[in-house]
Amino acid sequence: MEVILTGSDLTIDDVWAVAVEGARVKLSEEAEERVKKCEEVVVDLVRKGEKIYGVTTGIGELARIFLNEKQGLELQKRIIYSHSASVGDALPERDVKAAMVVRANVLAKGYSGVRLSTLKTYIKMINRGVVPLVYEKGSVGTSGDLSPMSQIAEVVLGEGKAFYKGELLPGGEAMRRAGLKPIEPYYKEGLALINGPQMMAGQAALILCEVRELLKNALITSSMSIDTLRAVKKAFDPRVHKLRGHPGQILVAEVIRRLTEGSETIGTIKGRVQDGYSIRCTPQVLGPSIELYYMAKEWVERELNALSDNPIFIPEDGEHLAAGNFHGQNVGIAMDMLAIGVSEVANLAERHINRLLNPKLSGLPDFLVEGKGLNSGLMVAQYTAAALVSENKVLSHPASVDSIPVSADQEDHVSMGPVAVRKMKEIVKNTWSVIAIEALSAAQALDFLRPAKAGKGVEAAYRTIRKEVPFMEDDRPLHPDIKKVRELLTSGEILKNVEEEVGEIRLK
Repeated sequence: MEVILTGSDLTIDDVWAVAVEGARVKLSEEAEERVKKCEEVVVDLVRKGEKIYGVTTGIGELARIFLNEKQGLELQKRIIYSHSASVGDALPERDVKAAMVVRANVLAKGYSGVRLSTLKTYIKMINRGVVPLVYEKGSVGTSGDLSPMSQIAEVVLGEGKAFYKGELLPGGEAMRRAGLKPIEPYYKEGLALINGPQMMAGQAALILCEVRELLKNALITSSMSIDTLRAVKKAFDPRVHKLRGHPGQILVAEVIRRLTEGSETIGTIKGRVQDGYSIRCTPQVLGPSIELYYMAKEWVERELNALSDNPIFIPEDGEHLAAGNFHGQNVGIAMDMLAIGVSEVANLAERHINRLLNPKLSGLPDFLVEGKGLNSGLMVAQYTAAALVSENKVLSHPASVDSIPVSADQEDHVSMGPVAVRKMKEIVKNTWSVIAIEALSAAQALDFLRPAKAGKGVEAAYRTIRKEVPFMEDDRPLHPDIKKVRELLTSGEILKNVEEEVGEIRLK
């Protein structure tokens, strides 16, 4: 597979293809021409003695200091050195590759002032597997992700450290083994390699790809709970949801109807008029989470193709403009909003688990096991879900409402978007585990309802689980079962088997 960088149509799936699946990257011919024209403009302006931020002046609060041509060249290296200040654990290689492909796409727009040769070296690093060592913390998300992008830029210069074929090497050695020659940065190039929110945008793209699959699986696990709790079907009648009009809500109700079609269990409790909110309002709760996903996707994909740099050069006018396109507020807010949406997925799943395990609410054996007193069944699996959900609530506090001024108050409002991204990654990880516990509980519940059959989609999920995790007759350690069901969800195995029965589960 090959991803063509045009500067205008990169998608979250393209980022995933490069960062996770190893797709190759290529620059479009039109992008090459734009980059060359912009390079010429930069050189011309420098030779005319123009005062250009970060090119012939210092940076940040030091922008007031004018530099000569020779100093301007030396500045580009020193910008990279001085901004490489991250700490913490090393980021996964896929996160770094995601940032690199997004930055390459920004440079491909042809307004950043890099040489074509420099951009091609950057792309060859991606294609040949030179992945810089980047630490996870240190960016405030404005001016972009300066610290982590500087660690990437160090390796472009033949310095720093990089992974190559599974080995951590000095940056110059990694480049040599990959057959690449480090660059000597030219005017604007140090700044152009680091000045934008591409680390958080690349990570956000990967998160969105995972959240899409998480939401589909959450629709399955919710349907399993609804079916095995023998919910009142009227709550999912299409007329109900059409009258309210929210597209996400309408979609969730439609998927629940498809997955529970043919059920011999749903709606079989005589005399029950309606269920508790966590069952009855599943479409109303999950629907907004799906709509938040699409909002975040739109914002992030816009950023993947945005000119987030400073200064920018307008080749057709021969001008340079200093502004603030590096600010990462949009990505930060997108992740903060999505964090709330995904946390609600886990909140709802935990309430479903509670109803399945509570005999007064489910009409099933206590904690879904016979021999109460001697056996505790799935009791403590709900504790785990509760712990994860509570953690998610703390992590859902928005990072983007915080700001600490830096650079002697020149940079006096920052996005803190990288913090939003890190929180979001943990929320997603927790939520996979919560819906795995929901699926495990619903499968156990269904065994107590036999010989009645659940809906065809629910039965497909049940069969997939039972191939790997047997019915619990007596207590046994729960963590292997939770882990196995989680793997069945994250690998797409349950989704695949359900879709074979009911057709594709789309989120729109």
